Amino acid sequence: MKIAILFGGSSYEHEISIVSAITMKKVLKNATLVYIFVSSDRKFYLIDTQKINSKLFSSGEYKKSKELTLKNGGFQVDGMFGSKRIDFDVALNLIHGRDGEDGKIASLMEFYTIPFISPRIEASALSYNKLYTKFLAESVGVKTVAYEYLSKNDERKIAMPYPIIIKPVRLGSSIGVSIVKDASELDYALDVAFEFDTDVIIEPFIEGVKEFNQAGTYTNDWELSIVEEPHKEEFLDFEKKYMDFSRDSQVLAADISDALKAKIQESFKKIYDPLFRGSIIRCDFFVVEGKVLLNEINPIPGSMANYLFEDFEGLVERLSKHLPKEQNIAVDYQYIHSIQSAKGKA
Repeated sequence: MKIAILFGGSSYEHEISIVSAITMKKVLKNATLVYIFVSSDRKFYLIDTQKINSKLFSSGEYKKSKELTLKNGGFQVDGMFGSKRIDFDVALNLIHGRDGEDGKIASLMEFYTIPFISPRIEASALSYNKLYTKFLAESVGVKTVAYEYLSKNDERKIAMPYPIIIKPVRLGSSIGVSIVKDASELDYALDVAFEFDTDVIIEPFIEGVKEFNQAGTYTNDWELSIVEEPHKEEFLDFEKKYMDFSRDSQVLAADISDALKAKIQESFKKIYDPLFRGSIIRCDFFVVEGKVLLNEINPIPGSMANYLFEDFEGLVERLSKHLPKEQNIAVDYQYIHSIQSAKGKA
């Protein structure tokens, strides 16, 4: 199988995307990989699979690679004697944050009829924005962590008791996130968050909360990962999550009851289906007093959460054969012809 790895993008998570992409060489061992890098100025480059490493990008050496253009049916290398299409079976969207998770890449792939694994446009819009994620969960009957919402120009008043956690609405990887333990720390934490986004979500910081991760997809049936209980720290900062995105070996399943596992998986299915078909996502849940609460949706998890699956490569291949397809709309100009005929211009 030939898989194109799309990575990079104009995003605060650009470097994390590079780490995820390089990790795929260890994960997709039997596939032929084609690396397509999206630079921060949104140009496409064909990267030599044998030479890919982090220094290639930090040094700017990638600019010596072949630049690609997008045309109907795929990516092309343009030359003096015409264009040559880059051949692959499916594209794997590994662009974290803006461009990859906000729907831009999904729009391009659909517009140019390129088969791709990633959330589609509506799913991207709802999962990229943490406020909209709350609305989605509520609409399908999944409970979420309590929250307040603030925009940059709003009065800085918080109703919920401290400690709280402040998150930029449209960012992942803990960028711009702060734990605020009392009112004296609020302004600084909001200033930090507003450097990255115009809107923030405020949630209670729940000391020692039980957290569980569930990843999965739907092919011709549900294919769910193990339920993971991630290693708990008070707060996973950018650097810790950066390292987390390079994981390539399977982790152990959480030691939980079958009843709790069923609750988590049922909540995951409600979030996923049908909006996220065609993608591999991870949902992070809190369990508080026996209730399963959605914390966040990771629409493009680090290294696609391969470490939660026994056969990630097989999963990718199966999903590539069960991707949603846009309805084919035939345009026959019947309406315009009828108008022309009525005017005697046929």
